[in-house]
Amino acid sequence: MSREPGCSRWLLFAACAHLVFLLPPLRARAFAVSVISEDAEDETEQPVLQNSEKSRTISKIGRELKGIVFVIQSQSNSFHSKRAEDLKRDILEQAVDLGKELPTVLLIHEINRHEGAWTILPLMTDFSVTYGRNSSWIFFCEEDTRIRIVKLVETLRRFDKSKEWFLGKALYDEESTIIHHYAFAENPTVFKFPDFAAGWALSIPLVNKLAKKLKIEPLKSDFTIDLKHEIALYIWHKGEGPHLTPVPEFCTDDVNSFKADHCATTFSNFLPLCGEPVNKEDVFVAVKTCRKFHGDRIPVVKQTWEREAALIEYYSDYADISIPTIDLGVPNTERGHCGKTFAILERFLNHTSPRTPWLVVVDDDTLISIFRLRKLLSCYDPNEPVFLGERYGYGLGTGGYSYITGGGGMVFSRTAVQKLLASKCRCYSMDAPDDMVLGMCFSGLGIPITHSPLFHQARPMDYPKDYLSHQIPVSFHKHWNIDPVKVYFTWLAPNTGESRNGKKVGYNREDL
Repeated sequence: MSREPGCSRWLLFAACAHLVFLLPPLRARAFAVSVISEDAEDETEQPVLQNSEKSRTISKIGRELKGIVFVIQSQSNSFHSKRAEDLKRDILEQAVDLGKELPTVLLIHEINRHEGAWTILPLMTDFSVTYGRNSSWIFFCEEDTRIRIVKLVETLRRFDKSKEWFLGKALYDEESTIIHHYAFAENPTVFKFPDFAAGWALSIPLVNKLAKKLKIEPLKSDFTIDLKHEIALYIWHKGEGPHLTPVPEFCTDDVNSFKADHCATTFSNFLPLCGEPVNKEDVFVAVKTCRKFHGDRIPVVKQTWEREAALIEYYSDYADISIPTIDLGVPNTERGHCGKTFAILERFLNHTSPRTPWLVVVDDDTLISIFRLRKLLSCYDPNEPVFLGERYGYGLGTGGYSYITGGGGMVFSRTAVQKLLASKCRCYSMDAPDDMVLGMCFSGLGIPITHSPLFHQARPMDYPKDYLSHQIPVSFHKHWNIDPVKVYFTWLAPNTGESRNGKKVGYNREDL
C-alpha cells in the first residue's frame, strides 16, 4: 500500500516539532548539571582556600611570635619555680600550634649572673646584645599571668616595632605616697606605671637605648622599693624617654570573667592554697613593741588579729603582765631593732617546740591576717630555708642584696632560722636595720629571699586601687592617719562582715 507524499512530510514535520519542543528541557537539565558541577567544585575549592588563608595567617603569627622574648619574673623557691615552669610550658604549647620555631622563654631566677636580676634593669645590656638584632619585643610577666598568644601577637602588631615603646596596663597614684617618695606631689595621677600582673612590654629599640644609657650612666647604689614605679621613672628619664602607653588588652581580670574576652593577658587573682592550711599551732607569732606603745598599739592587735594566732608573744623593753610582754633584756632603740630581732630568733629556736615550723615577726603596728597566712604557707616546704615577705632591694645595680621589709611581716621557716644562727652573721650594731641585716646575712649564705606581693609595708591608701583590686592581701603596716581597726575588718578579716561584740562590722574599701 502506498503512502501519500504529503502525509509523509506531515509526519516528518510532527516528529521534528516534537523534538524541538523536547530540546529546551534537555538544555535546561544540561545547564543545571553544569551549574551543580561548578558549585560542587567551588564547595571543594572553598575549604582549600580557607585552609590556605588560615595557614598563611598562622604562619605569619608564628613568625611574629618568634620575635617576642618572654621573661617570666620567677623565683628560685620550689613552689614559685614550678609555677613559672608551668607558665613557660603553656606558652610553648600554644606556640607549637603556630609554627615550627618556638619563642624564647626566660625565667628570671635562672639568670644567675645578677643578684638583682629581679629588678630587670641590670639585664638590659644582655638583652640588647642577645636579642637586639633578631627580636622585636621583650614581654615581661609574672608567674600567675595567663597569656593568649595569638591575641598578644595581634595586640603588639598595632605598634610600630621600629620605634621606642613602653606598653602595659597603667596604674597611677591618686595621692602622693611615701613608697614613691612623694613623687609628682602636685598631681600624682599624671605619671603612669605598669601593673606587672597584666604583663608589660618593651620594644627592642627601647631596650637598645636603655642598654646604651646604662653603659654611660650605671645604676645608682640605691634602694629598690616599688620596682614597677621605679622602672617607669627610669624609662621616662625626666621626660627624655617614653611614657607608659596603656594597652587595654593587658588585663588583670580573672581568666573566667566575662570582662576577659578582649584580653591578651589575664591574671589568676586568688590566694594560693596547696592542700589544707597549716595548723594554727604551726605558726609562732612574735610582736615587737616597746613600753611607750603598750597603751595604743597593742590594744589594736588585741581587737583585730590576735584571736587568729594560737601561739603569740609580745617582746618589749618592759615586762607588762597585763598584756603580757616579755622583756628580752635588749634596750629599746629609736630605729633598727636588730638586737631585739636576733634575740627573738634565738628564743624561737631554743624555747619553742621544734615541731613548730614557722615564725612570723611583726611590728606592733602591723595589721595581718594569720588566717590567710596559714593558707599561703601551705604552699611552702618548711624543710627548705624560707624567708618570705615583701621584697625590697639595696644597691642591686652594683652588687647589693635583697631583703624582706619588716613592717609587712617577716616569715621564717625553722630551717632558715637554724641556718642563719649557725652562721657568724650578726648585727653590726644594736640599732642596725634588722630587715636589711637579715637580707645581707641570707644573701651571704646563698639563701634567696621569697617575695609575695600580698605583704605590704604601707597602708591600703598608699597603693593604687586597681593594683589592690586583684589581690587578697595578707598584711598592711602603719596606723598613721587611718583607723587601723577599720582597715583590718575591711581588708584582712576572715570575713568582710566580721562579728565583733555581737555586731556586724563591714566597711567600704573606697573609703580607705
